[in-house]
Amino acid sequence: MPRPRCFRRINFKPPFKRFGPFRRRGGEIIVLNRDELETIRLKDYLGMDQTNAAKKMEISQPTFNRILLSARKKISTALVAGATIIFSS
Repeated sequence: MPRPRCFRRINFKPPFKRFGPFRRRGGEIIVLNRDELETIRLKDYLGMDQTNAAKKMEISQPTFNRILLSARKKISTALVAGATIIFSS
């Protein structure tokens, strides 16, 4: 049985629900979780180091790194493949 998921402090809610190519219907859809968006915001947008960003989210640094790698993989896939990113709530 896996461990229960720990609480993660997320201080940002995007003002939109999706991001994708202009006027493209169908195609691949990639779901970006709120914790993945928060790691991207803290590390890449605000430029925080991983240790401080992990403390801000109240998670460990290795967990932060794992979430960050997952988010970057999804975003790069969306950019290269022209997929739409949906932000889960």
